[in-house]
Amino acid sequence: MAGEVVAGWRAADWPGTDPLIGRHARLDRLDADAHAADLFAAFAGHDDLWDYMPYGPFHSAAAYHRWAKEATAGRDPAFWAITPEGAAHPAGVASFLRITPDHGTIEVGHICLSPALQRSRAATEAMFLMMDWAFTHGYRRFEWKCNALNLPSRRAAQRLGFSYEGVFRQHMVIKGRNRDSAWFAMIDSEWPALREAYAAWLSPTNFDAAGRQRERLSDLTRLVRAASDPAL
Repeated sequence: MAGEVVAGWRAADWPGTDPLIGRHARLDRLDADAHAADLFAAFAGHDDLWDYMPYGPFHSAAAYHRWAKEATAGRDPAFWAITPEGAAHPAGVASFLRITPDHGTIEVGHICLSPALQRSRAATEAMFLMMDWAFTHGYRRFEWKCNALNLPSRRAAQRLGFSYEGVFRQHMVIKGRNRDSAWFAMIDSEWPALREAYAAWLSPTNFDAAGRQRERLSDLTRLVRAASDPAL
């Protein structure tokens, strides 16, 4: 037997250009002319944001604009600018990449969140909006990969509900250094339960008057994850 039959399978959709809008965050397709200057200002002075990226840091608005222009020139990756609710300008970016509609697989990556956006409801909702779009539009598998040394990224993947799948040794050479990659994924059969976890966490009733969470997202997603990261 070659594998379970995927009944009624049809290719998933390519990401479009319509914004993804939630209660706390709005995602618009990244446009260098519209967003790069504001994003550079949001990232300025925080060179550590680029430690595990294959590019950066950027030391001028013009350099970041050139990168954004090149990054958005093709179909894959598909970048999004993340704007928190009530803010005038975007404060982070993320992308879909390794988009393979024929197999129903898609990855989230190139995540760069300014300090103002980190650890916020907007940041978490941005990830939720991307996941929800992917599974609603026919994807079976949603992936997260990171440098195996990047423990904050591994913790984030687990908190968000991705299941640990292992480490690919000597996967890449980034900025002249070896990168082992930790792999995580969630699949379509897990999404209904994960979606409920996000709905519970994002609910206004989950936060007190001071904005403190009553129930942690990691506790909610832990019940769904197929495997936990042994490094954490």
